[in-house]
Amino acid sequence: MIKVTTRDGSEMYLNPDLIELITETPDTHITLSNGNRYLVLEPARVVISRIVNFKAHLFRHASSSVARRYLRKRDAESYQPNCRI
Repeated sequence: MIKVTTRDGSEMYLNPDLIELITETPDTHITLSNGNRYLVLEPARVVISRIVNFKAHLFRHASSSVARRYLRKRDAESYQPNCRI
């Protein structure tokens, strides 16, 4: 989630995966894929920078040794999926 500031000064967190459009006319409008629109104080370049930093943090965390150990199967031979047909 990225933090943005609304016109009344309150802070709000947005899911950057839902952002569809960012326009500056002179205010910054963020349109989400569900149709919601938000007017924020930050310029578009700041919002985009926060999105890039958020995504970079996720990729760094996903490529760490902790994530690899978590995703590794201990006994691949004894692995049984939990699904019933």
